[in-house]
Order: sequence, then structure tokens, then C-alpha cells
Amino acid sequence: MNVRRRISAVALAGSAVLGLLAVSACSTSGAAGKEDGKLAVTASFYPMQFLAEKIGGDHVSVTSLTSPGTEPHDLELSPKQTAQLGESDAIVYLKGVQPAVDEAVKQSGVKHTADAASFTTLESHGAEVGGHDHGDEHGHEESHTGHDHGDESGLDPHIWLDPVKYAEAAKGVGKTLAAADPKHKADYEKNTAALVKQLDKLNQDYKDGLKNRKSDTFITTHAAFGYLAERYGLTEEAISGLDPEATDVSGSRVKDLQALARKHDVHTVFFETLTSPDMAKTLAKDVHAKTDVLDPIEGITKKSRGDDYLSVMESNLKALQKALGAK
Repeated sequence: MNVRRRISAVALAGSAVLGLLAVSACSTSGAAGKEDGKLAVTASFYPMQFLAEKIGGDHVSVTSLTSPGTEPHDLELSPKQTAQLGESDAIVYLKGVQPAVDEAVKQSGVKHTADAASFTTLESHGAEVGGHDHGDEHGHEESHTGHDHGDESGLDPHIWLDPVKYAEAAKGVGKTLAAADPKHKADYEKNTAALVKQLDKLNQDYKDGLKNRKSDTFITTHAAFGYLAERYGLTEEAISGLDPEATDVSGSRVKDLQALARKHDVHTVFFETLTSPDMAKTLAKDVHAKTDVLDPIEGITKKSRGDDYLSVMESNLKALQKALGAK
């Protein structure tokens, strides 16, 4: 992540907490007495909102801190949002994506918090994920070698783009909601099982859909798809690293990508819906490739190729199949 943005975001979160104390000195972490009688859940951004809504069903009222179309990594919390966070019955977030949220959750005093990252295993990913030495082992389950499991700041948080890891997160969120609202525990368990079943099917769709392909390598704007690449035996090459708005890409990196695109017969350079496509378009022009969207699903907007997580993931699969020459 961008260090400068990390520091400013954390500082802002601290000031927002002070704002909360001034605005609502007597607020509590509970939401008892709310008119609708539903569990008040605050989600940090769309993938966490999706989990909370699917698992919570009719028993929850979910509010997302990140509005559609906003790049989640850049979120700055207002005092009002921080107050809302502190008044939640439960919080669903993903540590490492939004430093401002991470700090505010720490300060919130809310008892029932679900950090999706804590329910699965994280890895350190850079600009290249997966490696080019796959041989004929298409569709292997997952590789955990060759990565630096260093300090937490370098860990890749994009677990929701791997259906298997996302299902693990879903199970953890289900347990958190059940603990916050024991009366409806059975419903949360049922909804969690249904969602996990959908994610299992999505995983199988990817396995089957990417089985017979001509190429393993795809190029994206930033390294959001590392877990997905490892899950299905692909290689993700990112123009920048984990920071989606990094603009200081070296000339040598661009030359490496140009050579790699030619060597591995890359015909498509992917960009995203919430960030600038300029780098992707420039590289695609240099190597005479097309551009297409591979959506990291950080938010759903009118530009999204689907109206929820599952449908956009299916659209991503189609885009990968086309780019990799899968039959």
C-alpha cells in the first residue's frame, strides 16, 4: 500500500474518533431499541457488505462505509461514519485494505467484529504471482511456496477474489453474526451454508472453465488477483503492485512486461472499473494487444458486469477464458 496514504488515513481515523467523542459522548456499541429490531451491521466495503447481507438475511440491517464508485483503499472516515461504527451491533471488515477503518474498529469498542482476513491464510504477493514454471499442471489447487510471509503490511488482502478463501471468510462472518444475535443462530448457519455452496459452485466453474487453455499468463493493472491466479494455476503479472493507484512504474518494469507479453503470447491487458485505465491502454498499444476489464469487485456500479459478487465473478471468468484461449 502507499505509505503516505496509510499514514494520512490512520491520522484521519484518529481525528474521526475524537470527533465521535465530541458528537456522541454517550453512544454505546450496542444498537438495542432500534425501531426495526434488526441487527445493525457495518461493513467496510462491498465484499464485506455482500457477506453480511447474504448471511444475515432478513435479520440484519447492513450499512457500508464505502459508497459505490469509491476506491476502497482511499476511504477517509467522517466523524459521522466513525460514530456509526461505534453504534454497530457487529462490524464486518477486512484488515489491510483500509487503514482508516482498521484504526477506527480498534477504537470503536464494538464487541462483535469479524475481520475476514483472520478466517483464512494470507500471503505476500508482488507484481508477479504464480510463476511461469507450471508445466502441464493446469488447475492445481494452490501453491504456498516462493512467497515472503513477511510483516503484515506486505500481505495481500484480496482474499474475496478466491472463492475458496472467500468461503472460509463467510464461515467466520456467520459465526460472528450468530454470536451477536444468538436468537437467530440457526438462520445464520443456514444462510452461511447456502452461500458456501454457491461459492463452491463458483470454484468449480473456474476449475472447469479454465482447464483447457492456451496460455497461463494474464496482465492486470494492479496485483489484485494473486490468490485467484494461484488457485487455478495461472500467472498474474501486474503493472504495479498491490497499490491500485501506483503511478511510479519504472521503465524497466514496462520493458519487462512488453517482453513477457510477446513471450507468453498475451493478447489482452486488463484494467479495472474504479481506477484509471491509462497504464493498461499504453502497454496494450505497445504490444499490439486488446484491453478488457477484470473487475476486482471492490464496489458495484453501473459499469460493473453484473449486479452482485457472484455475477461479476462469472463475468471475470468469461474475460479470462477469452484472454487465455480457454475452450
